[in-house]
Amino acid sequence: MTAKVLTTCPYCGTGCTMFLQVRDGRVIGVLPNSDGVGQGKLCIKGWSAHQFIHHPDRLTTPLIRLPGVPRSQPSFRPASWNEALDLVAGRLLAIRDSHGPDALGFCVSAKCTNEENYLLQKLARALIGTHNVDHCARL
Repeated sequence: MTAKVLTTCPYCGTGCTMFLQVRDGRVIGVLPNSDGVGQGKLCIKGWSAHQFIHHPDRLTTPLIRLPGVPRSQPSFRPASWNEALDLVAGRLLAIRDSHGPDALGFCVSAKCTNEENYLLQKLARALIGTHNVDHCARL
């Protein structure tokens, strides 16, 4: 049996909704939603919006670079989400504390939702203390 799960297309900020066709816990296709922004249509990216989900090369666990290994020979170890986020937060704060908040810049994306872009600029301005936030609408 195939189930239909309503979701939002991940490819741009337009917000078209679609139904994922799910069988045996795997997404097998998409169908446009006749209600909502896309009015029953999907662009070419929307039609293939599911193909990356089960790709064998997709990263599903954060990776942290092993110390002392030259960048020409990348070597990583799996990490928990908490460990990876703590590491990134610590490094961002260390740069801010050492070089000032304007040593950092943040790029937001049309491929993210308005809410995600809002949160990133809020992090940049309120937590880091910089107004270095940019956006490139090229898709």
